[in-house]
Amino acid sequence: MFSLLLGALYALPVAPTTVSRGVSSLGNKQTFDGITTSYSMNVTDCPGYTLGLLQESDIGLTAQLTLGGPACNAFGLDISDLTIEVTYQSQSTLHVKIYDTANQQFTIPESVIERPVTPTTSYTGSSDLVFNYDATPFAFWITRRSDPDAMPLFDTRTSSLPPTPIPPFNASDPSTAFDGFPLVFEDQYLQVASALPYGTNIYGLGEVIASSGFRRDIGTDGGIGTIQTHWSRDAQDLIDQNLYGSHPIYVEHRYNATTGKASSNGVFLLSAAGSDIFLQTPPNSKVSLIEYRIIGGILDFYFFSGPTDAEVIAQYGSVIGYPMWQPAWGFGFHLCRWGYHNISEVKENVAQMRAAGIPLEVQWNDIDLYHAYRDFTTDPVSYPGDEVRDFIQELAANHQHYIPIVDAAIGVTVNSTDVYDPFTRGVEEDVWIKNPDGSLYIGQVWPGYTVFPDWFSENILSVWTDSLKNWTDMGVEFSGIWLDMNEPSSFCSSSCGTGANLSAPPPKIVAAVVTGYPECYNQTIWGPSGNMTINGTSTYSCAASSTTMPVIEKRGVGASGEQGINLNSPPYAIHNGVGSLNTITVATNATHYGGYAELDVHNIFGFMEAKTTHLAVQSILPGKRPFLIGRSTFPSAGKWTGHWLGDNYSKWQYMHLNIQGVLQFQIYQIPMIGADTCGFNNNTDEELCNRWMQLSAFVPFYRNHNRYAALPQEPYRWPSVANASRIAIAARYALLPYWYTLFANASMAGLPPVKALFYEFPDEPELFTVDRQWLVGSDILVTPVLTPGATTVEGIFPGRGSVIWRDWYTHAVVNATSGGNTTLDAPISHINVHIRDNSVLLLHQEPGYTIYETREGPYALLVSLNAAGTAFGTAYVDDGISFPPGPSRSLTFQAADGMLKIESKGEYTIEQKLETITVLGVQKPTQVALQGSSVGEWTYEEATEELVVLNAAVDLNGQFTLAWR
Repeated sequence: MFSLLLGALYALPVAPTTVSRGVSSLGNKQTFDGITTSYSMNVTDCPGYTLGLLQESDIGLTAQLTLGGPACNAFGLDISDLTIEVTYQSQSTLHVKIYDTANQQFTIPESVIERPVTPTTSYTGSSDLVFNYDATPFAFWITRRSDPDAMPLFDTRTSSLPPTPIPPFNASDPSTAFDGFPLVFEDQYLQVASALPYGTNIYGLGEVIASSGFRRDIGTDGGIGTIQTHWSRDAQDLIDQNLYGSHPIYVEHRYNATTGKASSNGVFLLSAAGSDIFLQTPPNSKVSLIEYRIIGGILDFYFFSGPTDAEVIAQYGSVIGYPMWQPAWGFGFHLCRWGYHNISEVKENVAQMRAAGIPLEVQWNDIDLYHAYRDFTTDPVSYPGDEVRDFIQELAANHQHYIPIVDAAIGVTVNSTDVYDPFTRGVEEDVWIKNPDGSLYIGQVWPGYTVFPDWFSENILSVWTDSLKNWTDMGVEFSGIWLDMNEPSSFCSSSCGTGANLSAPPPKIVAAVVTGYPECYNQTIWGPSGNMTINGTSTYSCAASSTTMPVIEKRGVGASGEQGINLNSPPYAIHNGVGSLNTITVATNATHYGGYAELDVHNIFGFMEAKTTHLAVQSILPGKRPFLIGRSTFPSAGKWTGHWLGDNYSKWQYMHLNIQGVLQFQIYQIPMIGADTCGFNNNTDEELCNRWMQLSAFVPFYRNHNRYAALPQEPYRWPSVANASRIAIAARYALLPYWYTLFANASMAGLPPVKALFYEFPDEPELFTVDRQWLVGSDILVTPVLTPGATTVEGIFPGRGSVIWRDWYTHAVVNATSGGNTTLDAPISHINVHIRDNSVLLLHQEPGYTIYETREGPYALLVSLNAAGTAFGTAYVDDGISFPPGPSRSLTFQAADGMLKIESKGEYTIEQKLETITVLGVQKPTQVALQGSSVGEWTYEEATEELVVLNAAVDLNGQFTLAWR
């Protein structure tokens, strides 16, 4: 929900600012418990640590680390005694945990995020990862047992890193210097660095929209390097800044140019602390590096051996938890906007979608639904509870669904006559975040003055569940929940409601007029319609010679030195995009149940809300899979929620950026991911919305959503967009069994449903930076149009000529350029989709208006043979809704030597028959036999080498063969 700029529209009373943890700082001095301590603000003289008291075991080792000399107190107080625990967690996962022996530093409780159980099998002699160390000064490095002579995967030895000092790589920001690479472990600052191969390929470390693309800028090939800040904040999809979530996990795709082979590994830091992570290659250095600068907590690393990218992602999932099971209906098309003024408008919208023949699975409501912008209410005039209930029940009768918004902040009552049970019940049950003095922390969001849930409270689950349950009783009979503003977002600094007159809340925010349009549409010339043509004339307004898109300016990496940045608390100022850590959020000195400071737990607020809400919805809708979409996420969030990519823009650039976001969140084990289709901020136009509705049909979460006062962008608004939507949604719904299987594999084994091209073709360097295309699973290649005015699109076909790629629509083989781009026709309303050879796809033969209707229809099978005449595929089928998942059936498809075999295992009964079987890459047969009996109805298309068996009526609950010769 748009909020960042609106807070400046009015003045708010401001309470006196306090600083977290009772610490105030001035320059390089801080007063701590009445004692003034000087900080050097430089790690040059930090002594590092010495290892001793080593104890080895069947699962690893433990040892003590002692400060190796006089404390340097660079950005905090050095901790003299540390403990290191090394656990060989599995054949592919190594856990290295360094913490203060006194256990005073914050560690994420295991009740919040479960950890892997202690292994009962010893992997110390068999794991592909090997822990190595030097005792004085202490350093460690991780190598592969299978390739011991290769450069270590992670290496903290100063001898392996570039010589220091290294001057700032941004002259305006002194903090971008590297003064030294010792291990630093202080109460408010931790630092560790590792050497990396020069110019290696790094992916992840989000949430971010990176100007460099999906592959992170490591400071080579003309790049400037990366500072990735982890501090969750309400941000309108700004480029190269910290955004809504925090995911300190990266995948390294390491390519050996000599052997022409690649392998992948991963590194995860389990820390909720605010941090800067640097990726850099200093001038004249033969290696690149990664450095972690963290403002609290401990060093809790997990290393993953891969060796494939998908295996790294799955190994990460085995540590933090696999993604939640999605209901089948969640893969349908979702529609929302901020600005449906009343229930009648929503009903009319649903009717218009059906009249246009555009499938609508889920209708959403934004905060227009609320009374006085308060959670768990409906406006008595514009959204009367009874009418809302009737509307939702009508949706349900048509096998459609409804999702409302829940904002994180809860409005406070303004006087004794104000009745709002969620707030008053929460006060009684003591579930709101507090000020350090024990009073309620009161910020300001849409309802005015607000409190914020304390997810550590013992009573929060019951209060949250009851609030949601009461909402359903009032008429809001939801199928799922949308969690917004949960970084958490606050429109004022600190506890601005403390001491304020709560009976005179701040003025309601009125959204500004929306004037922006996509690139190449000039509203001054063509007016506000956004149409592609007006009176037969094209509205395309870019110069004919223009070949580049306008780029939104990214911020400089020296933001910590810019005006408004708070350098005082904590002493090291991470590069938070809005400066002070207290800006647009709950202040870092706010306190939680158990004595936790917001500074330590800020990054897990949204994750904890998702977990609490998921558990609440489970109890309200027993036996059904919860469906949640949330904005702020953290490692393990995918167990509880999906995610959308936040408040993006109706710009062609952002449609492209959409893709890297989808790819990022596959790494983070949050695969149910997508952007606001057609854009949220600014106005869209016909051409952009046409192309974006097609693109989003091939990503997991498919929702069209835009902001208040913007041009309406429901897909029926333009005939060409309606046509493009019908075509794309039909393809999506046909592919539902494939999508569903991919997500079952994610929930059972952590495998990513959407892949970058190099995941499947790891030894092709030309693919390492590709983020204008992607693979759905292993077998569907998507190549969207990402520029205005285009009628063709360039795309690369992986495999360097060894793979046969066939058109999804026509089944024609692509005459692809080996290792380079191929030009494809891409008229309006057409998105290029191609099928990989050696694949078998179970499809729905007759896509319906809803997922229910689609699933009730017959199946089809699409077999794409390779040059050797083989193909393979699997499918997972169950009822699509039960939680926990009930009986299921697994299907295996294998084709070779002119025969297709289907094996079927499981307890779930598939009622629908397999009616049509299409085999591509077949020489014209003279005989076709099903289960040994001649088939009467089959056709053959010479041009596409396509055999089609009709009316097969195959029972998918048993074994089956189809033969041709």
